[in-house]
Amino acid sequence: MRMIFINLPVKNLKRSMDFFSALGFSNNPEFTDETAAAMVIEENIILMLLTEPKFRDFITTEIADAHRTTEVLNCISAGTREEVDAMIATAIAAGGKPWQPTSAEGPMYGGSFQDPDGHVWEVLHMTRG
Repeated sequence: MRMIFINLPVKNLKRSMDFFSALGFSNNPEFTDETAAAMVIEENIILMLLTEPKFRDFITTEIADAHRTTEVLNCISAGTREEVDAMIATAIAAGGKPWQPTSAEGPMYGGSFQDPDGHVWEVLHMTRG
């Protein structure tokens, strides 16, 4: 079984944990301390929130300012169009910002938001035919 770990630098760990908790991600305290938090998206998909000093321990380049440049597009699936809209609304209410407008293209319906650190999250529902 493979796992996916998404590692993101954050300026304020508690704020980021609260934001992703509002989206329904749970915290795994076994891998959480004052420098990092493991937020469980699904059993095998973990969002690692790392304070910028901790994130620097893993890189040899600069940390991208996600408010000024897009370093990655994270995309999470949704079961329905309503779930897409609800997650985006929840993200914005929890301190995120709208990014691209919601759109429908063929069997896909999606929208997006930026988290408090500017990282882009797309939410996508795909109709299976």
